[in-house]
Amino acid sequence: MPHFMLIAKKLVITFFILLFSLPAFADATVKVQLWDSGTDMDLSKNLGMGLGSSSDMSKAMMGIKVDHARIAPGKVSFDVTNTSNGMVHEMLVAPIKTRDTKMPFIEAENRVDEEKAGHLGEVSELEPGKSGTLTLNLKPGLYVLYCNVPGHFMAGMWAIVEVK
Repeated sequence: MPHFMLIAKKLVITFFILLFSLPAFADATVKVQLWDSGTDMDLSKNLGMGLGSSSDMSKAMMGIKVDHARIAPGKVSFDVTNTSNGMVHEMLVAPIKTRDTKMPFIEAENRVDEEKAGHLGEVSELEPGKSGTLTLNLKPGLYVLYCNVPGHFMAGMWAIVEVK
């Protein structure tokens, strides 16, 4: 009997070592597409389509598309693909209080102030056709996904996800 107990103990220890050495998987995965219409746009100007604006977003020439706008709290992976044919894009995540929150904006640089926005992470500059992944532990609330390449946010390149 003692030999059997020793083997059982080793099996239990081995089981727990294997269990805790497995990679952590996300509770949810959001597929994200960074898109643009490919037209020649003058992005040196503020096009006024940022979060909290009253612009007609159906006229946006670029944006962010998500396959799930509502996700459960916990570990969330954003699988991001730049579907553009010619532009570099990126995706940042920041918490927001409401759906019409105005993001802190640096007008002279035509981009969001990432530090003041409280960004949680990013998939940096993706060349056309390239992909990247960002995994975050998100609590209940609203989050904005946005591109912060100069001019892109105000051209409509943002989306909101709700963690609930």
